[in-house]
Amino acid sequence: MKTIDKIYINGEFVKPHGTELFDLINPTDNTLIGQVTLGDEIDARNAIEAAKEAFKKFSKTSVAERIGYLQRLHDASSKRKDEMVDIMVKEYGGTLQFARMSTQNAINSFLRAIDTLNQFDFIRTIGSSKVILQPLGVVGIITPWNSSNSFIGSKLSTAIAAGCTAVIKPSEMSAMQTQIFIECLDEAGLPPGVFNVVNGNGNVVGTEITNNADIAKISFTGSTFVGKMIARGAVDTMKRVTLELGGKSPNLILDDADFEKAIPMAITAAFMNSGQACIAGTRLLVPENRLDQVKNIVKSTVAQSVRVNDPQKEDTTIGPMVNKKQYERVQEYIKSGIDQGAELVVGGVGHPEGLEAGNFVKATVFACVTPEMRIAKEEIFGPVLSILTYKTEEEAIALANDTVYGLQAYVSSGSKENAHRVAEQLDAGRVLINGLYHDPLAPFGGFKQSGIGREYGIYGLEAYLEPKTILE
Repeated sequence: MKTIDKIYINGEFVKPHGTELFDLINPTDNTLIGQVTLGDEIDARNAIEAAKEAFKKFSKTSVAERIGYLQRLHDASSKRKDEMVDIMVKEYGGTLQFARMSTQNAINSFLRAIDTLNQFDFIRTIGSSKVILQPLGVVGIITPWNSSNSFIGSKLSTAIAAGCTAVIKPSEMSAMQTQIFIECLDEAGLPPGVFNVVNGNGNVVGTEITNNADIAKISFTGSTFVGKMIARGAVDTMKRVTLELGGKSPNLILDDADFEKAIPMAITAAFMNSGQACIAGTRLLVPENRLDQVKNIVKSTVAQSVRVNDPQKEDTTIGPMVNKKQYERVQEYIKSGIDQGAELVVGGVGHPEGLEAGNFVKATVFACVTPEMRIAKEEIFGPVLSILTYKTEEEAIALANDTVYGLQAYVSSGSKENAHRVAEQLDAGRVLINGLYHDPLAPFGGFKQSGIGREYGIYGLEAYLEPKTILE
C-alpha cells in the first residue's frame, strides 16, 4: 500500500500540518491501495506565502528563461510517462487508451506553452499608448480527478509562461498520480516557491485559496456548482477567475450526414473517458424519420466496439466510475430515464456481468428522450447517451441550444458548408465538425454556465496577465 505523507512547498517535500487521512481506492475492485495525509488551512497559507515570495523574482524573468524552465519540465516529466499511465489506470480507472492520451497531454502542455510564448508579444503599441502585459501574481490552481495531471500540466505551464507562481490543489482522489508528476516537476529544478502543491479537501484547502487575499487568480476545472462557489468567494478580493465547468454537449447529426460513420463517432464522443468528461457528447440529436436506423446502428456499434472491462486491458473502452458514489449517481440517472418513459436501447441498471466488484456501469443509450427529462438536462458524468429527435434544422439548433451549458458541441454533415452554417449558430465554446479533434493552441472554455474565460494558447495566456497602459 502506498503512503503519501508529504506536500510540496517552497521547493521541498514537507510534512503537512494537517493530519486527516484519506483512503485511495482502486475503482476496478474497490480495494485499498494507498493513503494520503491531507493538508489544511495552515499548509495552504504556507504554500501561498512561498509562492508570494517567489513571485518577486520570477515575475521579472525573461521569456527565454521561462522557455528554458518549460523545456526542463517537459524533459523531466517525459522520463516517467509509463509510470504516470500505469498509476492513472490503477488509481482512477482510466482506460489504457485514455490514460496514454491524457498523460501525453500533460507532458506536451509545456511544449505548447513554449509555442505560445514564441508568438506572444508582452509589449504592444495600441493607439498612441504602450501596453505592457504583466503577470498577475500568485495563481491558485484547483483541478479535478478525471484527468488530473493533464489539468495540472496545462494550467501550471500557462502560469509559468506568464511569469506567475502557483499553488496547486489537486483532487485528493488523485494523490498517487499527483505524487509522480510533482516528483518529475521537482527534478526540473525550478526556483523554490514557483509552484507548490497541497493535497487537501476542497472545503479546506480550496476555500483558503479562494478567500486568501494573496491569491490574484484562480484557475478551476470542475463542476458548475463548485465553480459558482469559487466565483462568489473570489469577488471579495476581486480575484481574476478562469472557470471550466460542466457540460451537456449536443451532437447534431444532420440529415445529409453519413450515418454509418456519424453514429459510431457519436458513441465514441459520448463514452469518452468512460463518460466522465465535461465535453462528452451526451445528447444525440437526429432526424425523427431516421430514428429506427439510428437505433439499429447504435445497437450494432455498442455490441461490436464498446467494451466495459478492466481498464488495464488494451481493448477496454469503458472502465469503472471513479468511486462508489459516482457509480450510484449514474445508476440513479439510468433509473430516472426508465421511470420518465425513455426507451432503453442498450444497457440499463446494475453492473455488467462479471464486474460486480468494481464501479462498472453498463454502456447505456436511451431513445425517445424529451427535453424535460433529467437525462436530457443534467450532467450525468457516466456512459449514458440520450437520443432526441427533430423535424427541421431550425428545431435541431433550438434543441441543441436548449441547455444551461455551452462547453462543446458536435456537428455531422455531408456538406462542410451546411456544417459550418449550423456550427456558427450553436452556443458552445468549441464545435467539432465531422470528427473528434483537439487543438491545444486554440481557446477552450464555455458559454453560459459552462464557465468563464478561456484556456490554452494566446487566449489562455492573456488570462494570467494584466494589461498596463502607459501614455506619454
